[in-house]
Amino acid sequence: MYDIIIIGAGTAGISAYQEAIKHSQNILIINDGPWDTTCARVGCMPSKVLISAANRMHDIQHAEQVALQVNASIDTTQVMPYVRALRNRFTAATLKDVARWPAEHKISGKAHFINANTIEVNGQQYQAKHFILAVGSKPAVQQEWRENLGDRLITSDEIFELPQLPRTLAVIGSGIIAIELAQAMQRLGVKTSIFARSQKVGILSSPALQTLAQNQLSQELTILFETLPDKMQRLHDQVQIEYTRHQQTETIDVDYVLVTTGRQSLLPSLQLENIEPSFKDLKSIPIDPKTKQLADYPIFIVGDAHSTTPVQHEAAHEGKQAVHNCLSYPQIRSVKTLTPLAIVFSEPEMAIAGQSYQQLQKEQRQFVTGTASYEKQGRALILGQNIGAIEIYVDTQSRKILGAELFTVESEHLAHLLAWMIDEQLTIDELLSKPFYHPTLEEGLRSALKHARRQLAD
Repeated sequence: MYDIIIIGAGTAGISAYQEAIKHSQNILIINDGPWDTTCARVGCMPSKVLISAANRMHDIQHAEQVALQVNASIDTTQVMPYVRALRNRFTAATLKDVARWPAEHKISGKAHFINANTIEVNGQQYQAKHFILAVGSKPAVQQEWRENLGDRLITSDEIFELPQLPRTLAVIGSGIIAIELAQAMQRLGVKTSIFARSQKVGILSSPALQTLAQNQLSQELTILFETLPDKMQRLHDQVQIEYTRHQQTETIDVDYVLVTTGRQSLLPSLQLENIEPSFKDLKSIPIDPKTKQLADYPIFIVGDAHSTTPVQHEAAHEGKQAVHNCLSYPQIRSVKTLTPLAIVFSEPEMAIAGQSYQQLQKEQRQFVTGTASYEKQGRALILGQNIGAIEIYVDTQSRKILGAELFTVESEHLAHLLAWMIDEQLTIDELLSKPFYHPTLEEGLRSALKHARRQLAD
């Protein structure tokens, strides 16, 4: 009997194995599919390569923002091969590490539970005292669409395999993946249309920032808010999309349809109902949101197999912490200990650090909002990227930073600073005593903090 069996070798599973091997050699990791991560293979890494190329092209084409006149002819035929080449470099590093693991510690195959302490893979059964389930997720796609459109329907799993950039693209969804990839494709010369179920883009929950983002992105992208396709049919090498807009039926023809309507967990493949019949219904499965424990079993589910924060650094942290819960079982603790941090690599970037506006409203917290526009912010003007705004939420009693939402240039860096501030539980007064170099984008944080302080009682 193994001390720990880990199922899944994505970010969370690999992190769990690397931690477990420090404490025991009596462990096993099982994986179905490539022994690398969603992030490196089909997620955050290749998408950022694509976005980087798109933004560089956009900067060249809009050099007049910094008083340059540029006459450039840009060839995009090498973009997709470049994306794959750099992606393969990232995945190769992970695969190289996995290759060093002892052969007796890893099995390739699809596992499922026989009972609470027994799994089966490749016709063989294995038992463990504890399990860490890190099977991940896959893009959610309507089967009817897949059958009707064939290879003209793609997800984030397939888009980076396109040999060349398409001429036209329809994106279903307006969340993180949709906005990032749609904007990148549009900037690379692909005529792109977004079908959005709701009146929302990205992750921002602040009404003011959400409106600002919608207005700004709509200047660059064709976003059909509160509109989904009525009908999609394949016509040779294209897809014809029929939809209703302003009570009128309209159609467009595109080379590909990119579906970004969420992801679905791969937990059902493990047949958890063999542990308890009630576990068949994934929507009601009893997983503690903090400890990630399955009911009262020594089984922990980490990463995006079941998560409200499906991001790489959270998955790695959960995998590591789950090992310690296995080793100290039944004494367990929360694995959700990181200050929340979410980023959308659009331009301007979106980010949330700590608690969002919506979360604070839902919890009825007493807070003030410090705001700062970046339209006239000095450094942003110098960069020719003076767009957007930020909000910082400050507790009215403790004067500590609770959270922030951002829609501006370099939000990825500003959000990290804010997350660290929140993690250190710093007050607004302590933060305003820190140095702010001039001229920097960070000065916008000081402006927002000062705005918040003016609203607080002395």
